[in-house]
Amino acid sequence: MGNNFTINMEENFKKNQDFITEMNNIKIERQLQMRNQMRERQVALEIAKQRELFYWVGAFYVASALGTLACYRYMRKPTILIPLVPLTFILSYQADFAYGNKHHRILVEAEHIMQFEAHLLELPLGVPTPASIDLKRMQNDEQKRLHPHLPPL
Repeated sequence: MGNNFTINMEENFKKNQDFITEMNNIKIERQLQMRNQMRERQVALEIAKQRELFYWVGAFYVASALGTLACYRYMRKPTILIPLVPLTFILSYQADFAYGNKHHRILVEAEHIMQFEAHLLELPLGVPTPASIDLKRMQNDEQKRLHPHLPPL
C-alpha cells in the first residue's frame, strides 16, 4: 500500500511538472507573439509617418522647383538651379523610404550587423543584472532620503 502511494505521488508530481512546463511554454509563446505584433505595429506606424512626411516634402519640392524654374526663366542664371540638387536627394530618399525598398535594405543591414559585427551591439558595462538594478534603486532611494529636493539619477 505504501509503495503504491509513493508511485502515485511521483506520477502526480511528474504530471504537475509537465503541466507547469507546458503552461510556461504557452506563456512565453504568447509573450513573443504579443511583442512581435507590437513591433509590426510600430514599424507600420513608422512607415506611415514616412509616407505622410513624403507628401509634405514632395509639396515643398514642387513649390521650390516651380519657383526656381520661374526665376531661372526670368534671370537665365544656371546657379539659380543649384538648390534643386540637394532637394532632389532629400525627396528621393524620402520616396525610397516611404514607397521603395529602403526599409528592406535597412533590415538586411541590421541582420548583417547582428551576425558579423555583434561587438557593436554590446552595452556599456554589459547587460544589467537584478543585483545592479537593485543597487541603483537603493542608491536612488538613499539620494531621495538625503536630498529630497534633487531629482533622482
